[in-house]
Amino acid sequence: MPAQISRLADFLPYLLSVTSNAVSGRIADEYNARFGLRIPEWRVMAVLGDAGSQTQRALVGATLMDKVAVNRACKVLEDRDLIKRSPNIRDGRSHHLELTVSGKAMHGQIMPLALEMEALLFAEFTAEECATFKSLLGRVRRRVQDLSPEGQMKDRAT
Repeated sequence: MPAQISRLADFLPYLLSVTSNAVSGRIADEYNARFGLRIPEWRVMAVLGDAGSQTQRALVGATLMDKVAVNRACKVLEDRDLIKRSPNIRDGRSHHLELTVSGKAMHGQIMPLALEMEALLFAEFTAEECATFKSLLGRVRRRVQDLSPEGQMKDRAT
């Protein structure tokens, strides 16, 4: 019998997950109401707007969404003329995806909204607390990568 049974409310991965879902859901309500975008579509647009042209495989890695979700989001965005595909000359099996002129315009409208939502969400945090929070999230993300099968294989190779 375990020495102590953990309460879900004290389990940090659970708290992180539900908080992330709450934040994403709140922001998604705004993106959906104003632009007709769901979370996967906005994440794809955000990455393309920030990083430029990407393959679908790169988008899977950058968004940490599964291939099917990225594929569906790309299809919706392409149908709405917000992204376009071009052949990948290095790999004939894949394409590069990038924002269209319309996609860039929408991205330009969404980013101020995203920054406004961020300011509202973290209004009760000091600048130092925000910096610490970002640093801690980065550490957790790196630790997850270190503990992933890929990260552990890399460690064994060195």
